[in-house]
Amino acid sequence: MSVFKGILVAIDRVNEWIGNVLSYFLFFMFFLLLIEVIRRYFFNSPTVWQNELAQFFFGAYAILSGGFIMRTGGHVNVDIIYDHFSPKTQAWCNIITSVLFFLFVGMMVIYGWSLAWDSISRFEHSQSAWDPPIWPVKALLPIGAVLLLLQGVVKLVQDICFVMGKEPPVKPLIEHEGENI
Repeated sequence: MSVFKGILVAIDRVNEWIGNVLSYFLFFMFFLLLIEVIRRYFFNSPTVWQNELAQFFFGAYAILSGGFIMRTGGHVNVDIIYDHFSPKTQAWCNIITSVLFFLFVGMMVIYGWSLAWDSISRFEHSQSAWDPPIWPVKALLPIGAVLLLLQGVVKLVQDICFVMGKEPPVKPLIEHEGENI
């Protein structure tokens, strides 16, 4: 069990580290766009590359942050009914709906890999005036999907442990009604 626990803790820590690193992308994107706006509207000297580079950073941010967002409970839920359930019933709902999650994220891994491989094999570029390579950003698709998939495994184990009344190998960050789930 200690090896399994170590793997789950490692997944949790990797997603936390990636989320913390990605949070600095927001400052960099803000800075790029601010400089572009200043150059465009105050000096009438826009760049060709700043806006597109900010889009690349946002793409990497969006693709890689899924595991961190799942870890912190930040994904959107339709919780009109769900919030009225007891924590144990919520955990059961999470376990049952995890099948759909794993199917969806599994498809993201498969098709993300296909898109990434196609882009890498052609050394795809953006076709803009700047024409930077976009294959590095597309290569992040399957990586982000795998990070999300692995964090989904951690969440599933936490829910199963909660339902069984056992201590989960990785302590959940989300608390509902005073109880961890």
